[in-house]
Amino acid sequence: MRAAVIEAPGKVTVTDVPDPAPGPREVVVDVAACGLCGTDLHILQGEFAPTLPVVPGHEFAGEVVGTGRDVTEVAVGDRVAVDPSLYCHECRHCRTGHGNLCDRWGAIGVTVAGGAAEYAVAPVANCVRLPEHVRTQDAALIEPLSCAVRGYDVLHSRLAAHVLIYGTGTMGLMMLELAKRTGAAAVDVVDVNPERLATAQKVGCSRAAASPEEFGQPRGWDVVIDATGNAAAIQDGLGRVAKAGTFLQFGVADYATTATIEPYRIYNQEITITGSMAVLHSYERAAELFAADVLDPELLISDRLPLAQYPRALEQFAAGKGRKIVVVP
Repeated sequence: MRAAVIEAPGKVTVTDVPDPAPGPREVVVDVAACGLCGTDLHILQGEFAPTLPVVPGHEFAGEVVGTGRDVTEVAVGDRVAVDPSLYCHECRHCRTGHGNLCDRWGAIGVTVAGGAAEYAVAPVANCVRLPEHVRTQDAALIEPLSCAVRGYDVLHSRLAAHVLIYGTGTMGLMMLELAKRTGAAAVDVVDVNPERLATAQKVGCSRAAASPEEFGQPRGWDVVIDATGNAAAIQDGLGRVAKAGTFLQFGVADYATTATIEPYRIYNQEITITGSMAVLHSYERAAELFAADVLDPELLISDRLPLAQYPRALEQFAAGKGRKIVVVP
């Protein structure tokens, strides 16, 4: 079969690889679409160097075309979306309900072969069947949505909060949609990309600007979310949190990224700084929200490219062009 392969830091090709075979409790998925994510860029940069070479792609959905001998939950012909999370279920973090912090954490498309290929293998436990009205080629959005749901689990968002989101790429737009649905009084967004700000306005933000300075809100925001991973945005956002407010680090920053905090202000104003890592007990809920039309796939997905153009898709994503980019094997 054909697959994209990140062979070494900075090197990605589309080539022939062996067809996958399922283990006893695994299925083979004929991939309908695979989304690109900031994590894919980190893999390309070598920040997951021990896993290389690897077939990337942790956001994917497709049709089951093969099952292991002990699989009874799904059958050939079922359409599924796949939670990429792979936990050991043995370490302290797994045993205390924090599998996303597993000591042996892995993920399909990160530490083992993923969905940027014609076919992918997944544990049957990670597969969620899609209802008839959900298009398989759109369901790759469920994985990033499940990360956003996890973010709101961490936030414990309260009604009538004033929210500020840095970044209006796919993840920022998803956080915007969820903020509206969790009862925010207002959701303001900032981005240096005018095209992305225009999309956020279509989604229904309260205000959109290139900088929070344009909003004139000296008391700050109850919830500040960084969906960029950019050092300047993170630093600015830490200073925009209102008293008793919360800053959520949601965007994936480079390993070397740093920011400065003011310990006395955190103490004196009871500010919470927290993070949200990947997926945790949120994939099935995201699938339900997706089926309930919480997102508009046509608005979020800007490009659908053939698998052969995976290297180009990564370049486009890294340049910040478009919104969600998916490859279609």
